[in-house]
Amino acid sequence: MTGNTEHHKQFDDHDNHSDIEGDTGRHRRDKSVQRRRVLIGGGTAAVVGGLAIAGMASADTGTSQSGTASTTASTEASSSASSSSSICTLNAEVTEGPYSLAGALVREDVREDKEGVEVQYTFTVVDQDNDCAPLADALVEIWHCDALGEYSGFVGGNGHDEEDNGTFLRGGQITDSAGQVNITSIWPGHYVSRAIHVHMRVHTDVTLTDDSYTGGEVIHTGQLFFDPDINAEVQAISPYSDNTTKETALANDSIYDDGGASSGLLTLTALGSSVSDGYTATLTVGVSSA
Repeated sequence: MTGNTEHHKQFDDHDNHSDIEGDTGRHRRDKSVQRRRVLIGGGTAAVVGGLAIAGMASADTGTSQSGTASTTASTEASSSASSSSSICTLNAEVTEGPYSLAGALVREDVREDKEGVEVQYTFTVVDQDNDCAPLADALVEIWHCDALGEYSGFVGGNGHDEEDNGTFLRGGQITDSAGQVNITSIWPGHYVSRAIHVHMRVHTDVTLTDDSYTGGEVIHTGQLFFDPDINAEVQAISPYSDNTTKETALANDSIYDDGGASSGLLTLTALGSSVSDGYTATLTVGVSSA
């Protein structure tokens, strides 16, 4: 694992649930271990086209009610592309947290039987050590909690009694020649001490098995975040509304540092006129393969 050792010593999620509220200082990242967000020159960033542009824009909040949540964001990103296409952003590195598991299933749909608002992710991985060219044959892995705030493999840790098969809402895909993957999941729920988020790892040189992988190297560990206004609408409907635990606002999260897309803020586009119709979520993930 490259460049992540000291970050993994931190825990973004809570180890001692009863001590979380009123003790936010212990969950703030160590200021001596700042996350990386580096701007470099990379003329080939434009190779990934519209998705690269979309990934550099944060989620638009002004049109979430109308079903076109990211139209404005995409338009603004396109208008600035001519002046910024030669800039590549290295996405923030953060802790993987206590809910990670090895050996994720390689699959496009990670929902299994979990109910919630559908999210269709498209990630474009670019390599800052290769002039931000698309990174092919990398495994992009995500994991997150369900609508009630529980992680597979750790059910009960956030106060709910559910069946636990150790695999729901976990999985990944191999990037194609354009550095892209598509993964379908649900909008995450919440739990005490953290804003709504999704965990991500990018692996290289993995060996695929029948439904998983072995070996390889983790070259990026990050987290993904959601527009707070749209999230408020999602959390207000079932099954999210059944979760009565306290929710942390994005502005108060101990990991997100208000850096927009480079800090993992997704660009969201509504799939229909209702929140329950779901969203697409895009992000260009700049990694360092060296």
